[in-house]
Amino acid sequence: MKRHLLASAAAGALLAVFGGSGLVLAQDAGGTAQQANPSGASQGQSLPEVQVIQQQKKAKPKPVKQAKKKPKTTPPAVAAAPAPVAPAAVEEDTAANGGPLNPENFAQPPEPNLVKMSPIGSEIPVEKVPGSVTQMTSSDIKRDGSVIVQDALQSRVPGLIISDLQGNQFQTDIQYRGFEVSPVNGVAQGMAVYQNGVRINEAFGDIVNWDFLPSNAINNVTVMTGNPVFGLNALGGSISIDMKDGFNFHGADIDTRFGSFGRAQVSAEAGLQSGNWAAYGAFEAISDGGFRDFSEAEARRGYLDLGVKGDNAEFHFNFSGADNNVGVTAAAPEELLDMGRNLTFTSPQTTENIMQMYSVNGKVRATEDITLSGVAYYRHFKQSHIDGNLFDDPGPCDDDPATLCSGDDTVRNAATGGTVPFNPTAVYGSIDATSQNADSEGFTFQAVDKARLFGHRNQFTVGVSYDHGRVTYTADSELGFMQPKFVVAGQGTILSGTDDFSPRALTATNDYAGVYFSDTLDLTDQLALTVGGRYNYAAIQLRDAMGNHPELDGTNQYNRFNPSVGLTYAFSPGLNWYGGYSEANRAPTPAELECADPENPCLIESFLTADPHLKQVVSHTWETGLRGTIKNWTGEQWDWSAGLFRTLNTDDILDAASTDIGHGYFQNFGDTLRQGVEASLSYRSQRLFAYANYTYTNATFNTAGIFPSPNHPGAATAECGDDDGGGDDDDDGKCYAVHRGDRLPGVPAHTFKAGFDYWMTSKWKIGADVIAASNQILYGDEANLDRPLPGYAKVNLHTSYDLTDHIQIYGLFENLLDNQYSLYGTYFSVDDANDLSDVTHVTFNEDNPRTVVPAIPFAAYGGIKVRF
Repeated sequence: MKRHLLASAAAGALLAVFGGSGLVLAQDAGGTAQQANPSGASQGQSLPEVQVIQQQKKAKPKPVKQAKKKPKTTPPAVAAAPAPVAPAAVEEDTAANGGPLNPENFAQPPEPNLVKMSPIGSEIPVEKVPGSVTQMTSSDIKRDGSVIVQDALQSRVPGLIISDLQGNQFQTDIQYRGFEVSPVNGVAQGMAVYQNGVRINEAFGDIVNWDFLPSNAINNVTVMTGNPVFGLNALGGSISIDMKDGFNFHGADIDTRFGSFGRAQVSAEAGLQSGNWAAYGAFEAISDGGFRDFSEAEARRGYLDLGVKGDNAEFHFNFSGADNNVGVTAAAPEELLDMGRNLTFTSPQTTENIMQMYSVNGKVRATEDITLSGVAYYRHFKQSHIDGNLFDDPGPCDDDPATLCSGDDTVRNAATGGTVPFNPTAVYGSIDATSQNADSEGFTFQAVDKARLFGHRNQFTVGVSYDHGRVTYTADSELGFMQPKFVVAGQGTILSGTDDFSPRALTATNDYAGVYFSDTLDLTDQLALTVGGRYNYAAIQLRDAMGNHPELDGTNQYNRFNPSVGLTYAFSPGLNWYGGYSEANRAPTPAELECADPENPCLIESFLTADPHLKQVVSHTWETGLRGTIKNWTGEQWDWSAGLFRTLNTDDILDAASTDIGHGYFQNFGDTLRQGVEASLSYRSQRLFAYANYTYTNATFNTAGIFPSPNHPGAATAECGDDDGGGDDDDDGKCYAVHRGDRLPGVPAHTFKAGFDYWMTSKWKIGADVIAASNQILYGDEANLDRPLPGYAKVNLHTSYDLTDHIQIYGLFENLLDNQYSLYGTYFSVDDANDLSDVTHVTFNEDNPRTVVPAIPFAAYGGIKVRF
């Protein structure tokens, strides 16, 4: 990490040499300036006036040194659901984000609410965005003390909820209106995610590793729907993350925390500006023992920004780095968790992630109306995953009882080619290991023209992007013996001889290109029309690196133009209408393409089998709603929104369990539908901030079909045909019929979030959040035959006290009422698990094959923050 930081500094110095001295402009990618207040900038900050580029005068450097006298304070305002952050305010690291109140901030006129219409800028007022927008500032992220970005987003973004396939807080999924963003390969990734204008969906499976983001370095996060300009995977929308820089953050702080389950962490950040130059750095180190066996986590992540600006341009060099190791405990049988919520089912399960990303972004004001901007990057990602599992049908070979077989296949030693002796006293398991080593690079270039069109205000944006990825993916399986507590002990023998166990090595090359435009025209002072679109091209080349599996080879190409159109009408500042239609697409990932043959299913996800063609997924979204901001002369402010949404996915890619136990594959099942209603409300005064939001999401199959489900208790033994996209031809197994209107697994129909912050005194703040979700269908129960996973509600509490102007103590309490609930559910093979009972001393009820991932119980944390 040190050498990467040194390289970053050197590159920043070189960039500065070529940047010149006459530079200026609020950074779009990573340094978009914060709005003064109404959309959620911290009320506790002293915010200088900020101007849009066309109006911006030469900036005067703001002194970093704080005043000795502590002013009266007000609570930090948190962004209301539709209201985004506007362009730029400097965050002084005084008692902002929970420090002294300043009633004068409420009396100041608000800055325009600006929203980026592309990953690298093109801002327009939120009143002109023909879709739903939610934006959170750094103050919002810090509000409840969370260092896990997913948790912060869950509390405030309507329709966004967390699911957990891995069984670790640092590796959870985000689900938004039924679309997922996950760190797990094989999960359908339904949103595009950007950091400082760089797409961070990883090359092999479009996964997003949220644990790479240092929470203290985030400047703002925008969640937007209905905008195909954000490219591939924007089916359900996009998430754009802008990081801090030395122009919008001055000062320094160190935060230390300790608490439940061995949590110990330290975070630090510092930003400074000297004339036209600025630097910012942040680092977080977190150690957590986890509340379940073998669920330890170690996270080390950092961010660096070096910037230079003058009168007509601004340039930044960024470095992001992370080295994390996470114990993933996954789902466990309900009966096992009844014995102890800390217990796990098959271990070890660990994931090690390493990432470095370097990027350069900049913006140049070419004329009074035209602005040019761009970003270029290089990203390296390396992952090693170990997964202890049951052994598929072990036993002595029929023709040689001294040799180990898996079913009818002879198991061999991959190193020697010889057979593996059968041990009649052993209880067999396996340790499946996968790895991916990825290098990605790309660029985006964009021009924005704000010249009037036929005398009307108009903003036209056109841009191009290119992303290239190269991935080496490997998989192998080690022979293991099962131990107590379902722990698999490796024996050092890498297996081969069967399709399940033979080592695999694959190289995947991705080329993604896009051309996009967006135009917003003010037809009148109240009515605005936005039209846009993007052409996406994707080429995915797959090659067997070992030369033993030519069926893995293949080249797949996809292309599509996705249009969008929408209108907004401003009745008054307190009432704004929006409506629009948009389309988006996602190409199948290399992970999906290499496991898409129902005749040769994969041992998910370790072993790749074949490369049959999959169709791209296309979304069609309609959305309409009302929103507004109401303020009075006392400084009180209400932000509200209510809307309807409907997204139809055609040729949706779903994973299906094979009739072969422990196997699965990906398929174009047909159409799926996600539709519903959202409503949000927030209130702020000098002492109180409160919010509430509700979402109803009706996520259903829109196409009937047959799904195999070998472990489902209600599935019938029948022929599982593939005529409707489900199952192995002429293969008898346990299957069920899925009907149009059946609920999609894992999506709660109802979600409700509410919370408040209240300043008891100018130094003492208390706050609480409630998160509630209704039941969800288990994965593997697509026909909705089994009882759902129960809904839940949890309460989190936070409080802080300023001992001095520079020292704050705080406490955080998660799941205050210690409710026991689960975030994910599926099924397992009871028969295979019971074969281990001689070692594990656990026998499961054959009528309950349900496995779930338990949520964290009550946890308490305390810390101290020192500001300089």
